Amino acid sequence: MSYHGHVSLWNGRVGVWLESANHGPAAVSGTTVRLRFSVALEPGATLPPSCSRTVPSVVQCGTGPMHAAGTGAQFALDVPVVGTPAQVTVDIGTAWNGGLSDPNPANDTHRVLVLATGDPYTF
Repeated sequence: MSYHGHVSLWNGRVGVWLESANHGPAAVSGTTVRLRFSVALEPGATLPPSCSRTVPSVVQCGTGPMHAAGTGAQFALDVPVVGTPAQVTVDIGTAWNGGLSDPNPANDTHRVLVLATGDPYTF
């Protein structure tokens, strides 16, 4: 599994745009990506249908099935955080991979430091 996209922070809101990919060698029935924020999200934050909050600062999203060498879900979060931090760290990684062996687990974990400039920080 791999994840690519970008994260932005502005005026107390964090945005994550993410696409998942399966580099093979086999298809997967579905995976779950975990987004761990260094600050809590506002309690009433609206999430995409495939996502749920597990604790105040963690969101998990299902990617759906993927063919080998295929792409999975694309999704975007635009949610308020508690307060107006000057920066946020977002850890992105696989919470569940469909029970398959991953020959390159290094490409499914990212840590992104995002400054409150509104600029996209790519991962």
